[in-house]
Amino acid sequence: MPKRPPAPAFEPLTRERVLAAIEKAGGSAKKGDIARVLGIGPEQKKELRYILRSLEEEGALGRTGHKRYADTHALPQSGVMDIVDRDPDGELLARMRGPDGYFGPLVRLAPGEGRRMKGEAAIGVGDRVLARIARTDDGLEARVVKRLGQSAHRVLGVFRAIKDDRGRKFSGGRVEPADRKARHDLIVEAQHVGEAKDGDLVLVEIATGQRERAHGPKRGVIKEIVGQERDPRAASILAMHTHGIHPGFSEEEERQAANAKPPTLHGRMDLRHLPLITIDPEDARDHDDAVYAQLDDDPKNKGGWRVWVAIADVSAYVTPGSPLDRGAFKRGNSTYFPDRVAPMLPESLSADLCSLREKEDRACLAVEMTFDAHGRKLKHKFVRGLMRSAAKLAYEHAQAAINGEPSDKTRPLLDPILKPLWAAYACVWGAREKRQPLEIDAPEHKIVFQNGRVAGVKRRERFDAHKLIEEFMIQANVCAAETLEQKNRPLIYRVHDRPSDEKLAALSDFLPTVGMSWSKGQNVTAGRFNRILQLASGTAHNDIVNEVVLRTQAQAVYAPDNIGHFGLNLARYAHFTSPIRRYADLTVHRALIRALGLGDDGAPERDEQRYEETAQHITETERRSMAAERDATARYIASYLADRVGAAFAGRVTGVTRFGLFVRLDETQADGLAPISTLGAERWLHDEAAHALVGEHSGKRFPLGMRVEVRLEEATPISGGLVFSVLSEPEPPSPGWRKTRQSRQSRDRGPRRKQRR
Repeated sequence: MPKRPPAPAFEPLTRERVLAAIEKAGGSAKKGDIARVLGIGPEQKKELRYILRSLEEEGALGRTGHKRYADTHALPQSGVMDIVDRDPDGELLARMRGPDGYFGPLVRLAPGEGRRMKGEAAIGVGDRVLARIARTDDGLEARVVKRLGQSAHRVLGVFRAIKDDRGRKFSGGRVEPADRKARHDLIVEAQHVGEAKDGDLVLVEIATGQRERAHGPKRGVIKEIVGQERDPRAASILAMHTHGIHPGFSEEEERQAANAKPPTLHGRMDLRHLPLITIDPEDARDHDDAVYAQLDDDPKNKGGWRVWVAIADVSAYVTPGSPLDRGAFKRGNSTYFPDRVAPMLPESLSADLCSLREKEDRACLAVEMTFDAHGRKLKHKFVRGLMRSAAKLAYEHAQAAINGEPSDKTRPLLDPILKPLWAAYACVWGAREKRQPLEIDAPEHKIVFQNGRVAGVKRRERFDAHKLIEEFMIQANVCAAETLEQKNRPLIYRVHDRPSDEKLAALSDFLPTVGMSWSKGQNVTAGRFNRILQLASGTAHNDIVNEVVLRTQAQAVYAPDNIGHFGLNLARYAHFTSPIRRYADLTVHRALIRALGLGDDGAPERDEQRYEETAQHITETERRSMAAERDATARYIASYLADRVGAAFAGRVTGVTRFGLFVRLDETQADGLAPISTLGAERWLHDEAAHALVGEHSGKRFPLGMRVEVRLEEATPISGGLVFSVLSEPEPPSPGWRKTRQSRQSRDRGPRRKQRR
């Protein structure tokens, strides 16, 4: 539950008043409409936000397709629903569909509903059903009355031409779906193949009259060829089409970008005397940010530091309402695949005029921050400037120089630039440790390509150079939020709520299985999670405890209403440092320009009035990009492992469900499923509280976090799916295990789960 703000001196708001206001507004209403019905002013908006979030967490309110709040009790008893997702246990989640889009909360299908349609393939994500809604002790539950077809009628997959015994192709074939949850191929008859050839990536539409077909494989019509399976970039192409990411730019965008001119000093402060440098990944093509640090010469701030962070002034080129602005808003952000980037802006901007290139004049929006000797920020100021990067460094090269191994390029930079940067970072890091942000160890991995093919997967090294840039960017982001608040200007924050009570309860259930505990009575802080992580450090449970703590956290979002950032332990935070690749940062730049009078191209009032809509949109595009990036990575790794089917691998159980174990391989960090049928002849029951599959008769266990050896049984590059069989023996029964009659109930009905939201 979010932290309740201090009680106001006005007529107190209550849950009942808020729900009554929504009912009076017709059953659903935007936040502003609710405030008007209640007759409250700005002083009580924070209290209203708290109550709305609380009601959402409890499931009493849901969001509709038009950002409106609706009473979940008002859901009809039956209606059309789209299967939109799966929960961490693999159960299907559905949303009610209305004429204006989705409304109401996510509703879980009752156990077994996804497999109950006789004569048909299992129901999966993307299907549309007629369902009855029932309220149980564990929340809302949907039962399928009739399958209506698919919510998205087009299926992406690989066309396989049918061949005879002599290898001659017939004109018909089948399409293997790219969605790993799809269980059956689509048949394509000769007249519906079009120009498709064997191995083409195609979009196929389920043929008319086939969506409700009860028996036999469904038939489809190929509508579009989007690439070839043999293309080294096939995984990224599939991910982009699956998630609706369209690379490329309109003619208007390209024309506006081509007409952009190099910056001048007009309206800018000359910062070219500052030896700002960029530090980025070795293969970076764009450079958002540059940094420089020097000892503060103010005698009143002995031992203090002045740190400059300069950010590419994208707002000078992407003006409000222009073709570039409309395109950037639509994309929301750049999407980074293992082999390519789908950029938010054309390359002539993102890799040239809006990139802080070495030894070239570039427009920037910069902040000078002053810290005392203890790392506490004393003041800051923003300027619109013209800078010239003194050097472009990779993380590895900057770190090597600090470690005593400078190169010809870094040796001249060591004393005047690099050492002061590291000294300022050490000072600021001390204050960071006192702040106690969340410190989850979540290592990143990089896919290595050779001649266009995956050659391996390696862990990304993380240096102090990474942490230095990260911390200075965080400080700059805080300054942006503080300045806009001080100027009473609206802005889009980056907010991160505390974990929900349900996720905390799941964590509390899990920790005793690894000899740890979570006291429910204490205040929930990032520091408490850090203490859990410190206890796990160096033990056999370190990786899985980090994984579970990460899963416990809420997802960060963009919002015009500030609730702080739980993970960073900051009261106010906004994204300012990456306007080349995030539209959120562009809105913050424009807001600062308007607030500080830095030009006539600041945030227009019409854009400020749409911040709630913009925040929701860019949150959605960020999630879409993350999903596409994960899918592409999974496909590339499956392609890499396809030649090693039958090999054994070491791994760890990262998920336990009623239908099997999810296992992550040590070597590649690839995730795959070990179906319950591969665990042996015994019947295995899902002990949800213990996060384990338990043998019904023996009590032996496969718990979350268990080290296992698995054999790769299947690797499907088109979908990214991996299937394992477990070679390791299960762990012994837990102390005091007894077979009970409850196991039969669990077997027959499946475990009951509380509603997750």
